[in-house]
Amino acid sequence: MASSFEGNRRRRFIAWLLGSSAGALLVSVLYPVFRFLSPPAVPEAATLQVEAGATDDPELIEKGFKILRFGAEPVILIRVSADNYRAFAATCTHLDCIVEYRPDSQRIWCNCHNGEYNISGVNLSGPPPRPLEEFQVDLVSRGSGRAQTIVVSRS
Repeated sequence: MASSFEGNRRRRFIAWLLGSSAGALLVSVLYPVFRFLSPPAVPEAATLQVEAGATDDPELIEKGFKILRFGAEPVILIRVSADNYRAFAATCTHLDCIVEYRPDSQRIWCNCHNGEYNISGVNLSGPPPRPLEEFQVDLVSRGSGRAQTIVVSRS
C-alpha cells in the first residue's frame, strides 16, 4: 500500500513538472508575439519642419540630392539648380524602398524594382502606384554669409 501511494506522488510530481514546463514554454513564446502585435501607445512627436543644411553643402552640390530624417521618415532633398530645391518622401510608394536622385536624367529612381518618378514626384514607370508625397522647401538667410539654410516642412 505504501509503494502505491509513493508511485502516485511521483506521477503527480512529474505531471506537475511537465505541465508547468510546457506552460512556461508557451508563455515565453507567446509573450514576445503579443508584444510585437500590440506596440506601445506612445505617440511619436510630430515633426513640422527640419533644417536640412546650407545651400553650399558639398553632398548636395556633388550628388545633387541628400537623404534626411523628417521625424521617423526619410525625405529626399533634391538640388534642381542653385536656387531651386525640391523635397519628397524618400520611400517608394510600391514597397517603401529608399529612392535616390539621378541628376543626369533628372529622375527620382527606386533601385528595388526600377520605379521612376519625375522631378515633381509623379510616378512615370515601373510598379509605383502613386506619386511621392511632396514637402515644402524654403531658403532662409541667416547672417551675412552667402549660403542660405534649407528648411523642409510639410506642405
